[in-house]
Amino acid sequence: MRRLIFEPEHEQFRDSVRKFMQTEVGPHVERWHKEGIVDREIYLKAGAQGLLCTWADEKYGGAGIDDFRFEQIIIEENMRHGDIGFYINLHNDLVAPYIAKLGNEEQKDRFMPGIVSGETILAVAMTEPSTGSDLAGMKTRAEDKGDYWLLNGAKTYISNGILSDVVVVAAKTDPNSRHGIGLFLVERGMEGFERGRKLAKMGMKAQDTAELFFNDVKVPKANVIGDPGQGFKYLAQMLAQERLVAAIGFMATAQTAFDITLDYVKDRKAFGKPIGAFQNTRFKMAEMRAELDALQTYVDQCVLLLNAHELTAEDSSSAKLLTSELEGRVMDECVQLHGGAGYMEEYRISRMYTDARISRIFAGTSEIMKEIIGRGLGLDERKLG
Repeated sequence: MRRLIFEPEHEQFRDSVRKFMQTEVGPHVERWHKEGIVDREIYLKAGAQGLLCTWADEKYGGAGIDDFRFEQIIIEENMRHGDIGFYINLHNDLVAPYIAKLGNEEQKDRFMPGIVSGETILAVAMTEPSTGSDLAGMKTRAEDKGDYWLLNGAKTYISNGILSDVVVVAAKTDPNSRHGIGLFLVERGMEGFERGRKLAKMGMKAQDTAELFFNDVKVPKANVIGDPGQGFKYLAQMLAQERLVAAIGFMATAQTAFDITLDYVKDRKAFGKPIGAFQNTRFKMAEMRAELDALQTYVDQCVLLLNAHELTAEDSSSAKLLTSELEGRVMDECVQLHGGAGYMEEYRISRMYTDARISRIFAGTSEIMKEIIGRGLGLDERKLG
């Protein structure tokens, strides 16, 4: 399908990103999967190529491009030709904006150059062992001690948990308020900041996920993002973009799985003819093609809405819900069409299937997305009950 939202300069950029992913990421994927972590150097290489935070101000080393389509291209090409474990989208589009959009000038001057160059790798720590999507129920606490904040607690399932040099940590600052949360910049080497085990996962093998522990960590006042009581509001502000970023990735992996499977069913033979010649295969592939094209158009429209600063929580939740659910169905159908080969790890489709299972869980579960969309329709038990 021809996608009308891209201009010639976007396609030129896509060509360069594709070459980078094919030459600098693709060849290392098997090793990264075995080691459970990507090389730090890949962030430095991406920075040198201008692929980290294209939107960042030129004074920090960025390109100053106010057009999310360029970030969309990076996500798509990494999913197709790189690896989902290279979490460049987390670094670029989920964590760096907390500093660039909510941080003060001193924080931006201190952190953004390293973020853009790849010297400073980012993570965000919200999820805790006893809480999932209920951020208001977090147990991690930060106490104001005058010239610093004392941070105590634990976080889990933290992407880039081992590699990260700066972690945006959400912590309760007002024990009497469910929404009294602050965001703190915790740096590698701070006393009391410890990383736990690297967690073994079903999929996304190359992406380091870890537990983080904060034991009387003294966080300087200079490392607090914005108002220490408004963190919940800040998190909510960023969630629309986060969920769109997720949707972009889901569509890219689903499209890739479709393409892999289309090649396979054309070549694989059964009963003397390619399995793609059977009506069941044709119909399955046709259904997927139609759904992928329709939903890709919606995601592209959401990117344009983000560019226009008009993307709503309901828009992004719809995109996240529908794309993650479609990705799951496409992966399942593609494995089925591969037959026994689809169950073998040597086939990419097998790895993609397990990678995709998290999509309906992280960045807000499908159930949470439905709640947000429903409340946007005025169907809120607090108002209707």
